[in-house]
Amino acid sequence: MRRFALAVALLGSLTMTSCYSGPHQLARTVDDWDREVYVNQPWINAVLHIIPVIPFARFGAQIGDFFVTDAYTFWIKDAFAGDGGTGFDHADVPAKRTMGSLLGDGKFLHISGS
Repeated sequence: MRRFALAVALLGSLTMTSCYSGPHQLARTVDDWDREVYVNQPWINAVLHIIPVIPFARFGAQIGDFFVTDAYTFWIKDAFAGDGGTGFDHADVPAKRTMGSLLGDGKFLHISGS
C-alpha cells in the first residue's frame, strides 16, 4: 500500500509540476493586452490595475494555462518531441518609446525612441 501511495504521489507531482512550464498562451495574451492598453492609454491602464481588472484576468489566465494550454503543449507537443519547446509570439504593439528585455541588450531602464 505504501508503494502505491508513493507511486501515485510521484506521478501526481510529475504531472502537475509539468503544467507550470509551457508557452503560457493565456497569461501572455493578457500581458499583450496590458501592454497595448498601457502604450495607448497609461491612465486607463493604471485604473485597470487599481480596480483590479488586469490582475484578476492574469490570475484566471494562469489557471487556464495550468490546466489546459500548458499541460496540452507540454505533454502532447513538447515533452517527447526532442526538438525544444513551443515559443510564444507576442503581439506587435507599435510605441513611440520602448524598453528592451534584460535578456536582450541587458540595458536596465534604457528607453529607446523619442
